[in-house]
Amino acid sequence: MRYPVPAASHRTTDVIQRSRFITTVERVGTVEAAEAFVRRIRAEFPDATHNCWAYVVGPPGSTGHVGMSDDGEPHNTAGRPMLTVLLHSGVGDVAAVVTRYYGGTKLGTGGLARAYSGGVQQALRELPLGERVELTRVRVTVDHASVSGLQRFLPDHEASVVGQEWGAEATFDVELPEERAEALRRAVGDLTRGRGTVASVD
Repeated sequence: MRYPVPAASHRTTDVIQRSRFITTVERVGTVEAAEAFVRRIRAEFPDATHNCWAYVVGPPGSTGHVGMSDDGEPHNTAGRPMLTVLLHSGVGDVAAVVTRYYGGTKLGTGGLARAYSGGVQQALRELPLGERVELTRVRVTVDHASVSGLQRFLPDHEASVVGQEWGAEATFDVELPEERAEALRRAVGDLTRGRGTVASVD
């Protein structure tokens, strides 16, 4: 599985009716990383009126590991609108904190929801993206005559050798994207006329 993730931390600032909203978005691979990110932003802006947050750990739109907080704003006016934007963004492993410095004018519940969700939308529009690729490791065993052929086509499968042993046959530990493993099995079978093997490594 592969999906877009933040390539770097990104921050935007907006002023709405004298309240300043600072949105910070970052890649988080675990719930612990998301919680640490929130703590870091809180420490950076300790005097803020609110530090509201939301995160999605996992593929885009997955709800297995999500979190959110209104941090003292009226119920469901900050964390939930932020989480909704993240879930529909097409980006995975992402967390957002919107820091608010109150400017003296109440925005109302609808205005708050628009301000918080809008901050996240703006940050995501400008966010540099990378890609998360789920890797798997396999052990490829071939006869010596097939080694050069194997080495030639490994890059076609985005595969890299992480270990090798030479005995009666040649054995290579190979890392590659999970979805490429089956194609590699077929390629090794064709190369060795069915004598080579590709086994999963735990």
